[in-house]
Amino acid sequence: MKQLIFFFILCIAIFRVAAQTTICITTDKTSSLVFPSPILHVDRGAKAILVQGIKDAPHVLLVKAAAKNFSETNLSVVTIDGTVYSFAVRYLSQPEEQVYHVAVKKNSPLQNYATGILDNPQTIKGIRDSKWDMVAEVTGIYIQSDVLYFQLHLTNNSPIDFEPELIRLFIRDRKKANRTAVQEQELSPLLITANPGVIKAMTSHTLVIAVQKFTIPDAKQMLMQLMEKNGGRHLQLKITNKKLMQSILLQDYTDKGNSIP
Repeated sequence: MKQLIFFFILCIAIFRVAAQTTICITTDKTSSLVFPSPILHVDRGAKAILVQGIKDAPHVLLVKAAAKNFSETNLSVVTIDGTVYSFAVRYLSQPEEQVYHVAVKKNSPLQNYATGILDNPQTIKGIRDSKWDMVAEVTGIYIQSDVLYFQLHLTNNSPIDFEPELIRLFIRDRKKANRTAVQEQELSPLLITANPGVIKAMTSHTLVIAVQKFTIPDAKQMLMQLMEKNGGRHLQLKITNKKLMQSILLQDYTDKGNSIP
């Protein structure tokens, strides 16, 4: 799937769904479900639920009531990593929450690998950018089967909190020829883990982004852009095929105790 992806959606609200089974919706307000992976399929239990995906944000599902006081029903969502999420849906005239951050289900293979990588020491250097005391650095690249995992470390050395608005990940020509349109190949994530919401002043945070395996053609490079909401500290990391070839191979493991190196 090649399309413009704004895949790292970070909202001011920090409510997260750990054991979420029920959501409340109304007719005159839209609720948002933010999933850890792009949405593949949605099934409504009744026509009283209106749902809409977002082309440029495949992790987000907008939900609204088509009628008032409908009987409780259900909503099922399947994400691209094969995980099924199920919710009970109720009508409430004034819902307390409008943004639901859906937590990754435990024991998902993608989640297990990503979690195991989070605290790994730095294994690769040279992929770094900084602006006004905000630093972004890819500290590790891993591969297992057909999935690449990027370990991204963010450090805020400034006295001002940093709120990411979006991250873009795409492949583009290193140099633009005169009068030639720039060709971009967007990369859709399979998983983003350890979403910090806001990176507080004088703190750091590590997250892992899982992407379908790929290589970078000659004369092209991969760009990872991190944009600040209502700010100017926009960061851009450049990754070449040479760096991808330094990926560390992760061993197969199961949930029965085998560890990730």
